[in-house]
Amino acid sequence: MSDDLGFLLGDAARLLRRSFDERARAMGVTRPQWRVLALLKRFDGSTQVTMADMLDVEPITLGRMIDRLQESGLVERRADPKDRRAWRLHLTPLGESRITALRPTALALFDDALAGLNEVQRTELEAMLNVIRANLTRKPLETAHG
Repeated sequence: MSDDLGFLLGDAARLLRRSFDERARAMGVTRPQWRVLALLKRFDGSTQVTMADMLDVEPITLGRMIDRLQESGLVERRADPKDRRAWRLHLTPLGESRITALRPTALALFDDALAGLNEVQRTELEAMLNVIRANLTRKPLETAHG
């Protein structure tokens, strides 16, 4: 295995982020905001603390992002009925529509990045990256059969 693997993964991730930034900025959303919106699409009603953990940012940093998203009408905070100190985060209809509008941009970026790889190679790459992620997070890998 080449010593360059870490650099290749890092460079690929950096270039994906930069390219997405350019494309998303044209639609009025930053990449960090997109990440928040995309996670809320999957985990609507999460607390700010849980979201900060998923995004690997400090809760105060996420709080500022949520402030801006809320001011833009994309996200709303609702009081947690079980914990007066916590807020639950929800996408607004405008937030949902922004994700719908950005999804083709993200998919086009992946198509551009994976150009030259056939479907089998794309599937294998995704599977391999999932194994790497599972190894590094120590989370059990779900199999197709189990």
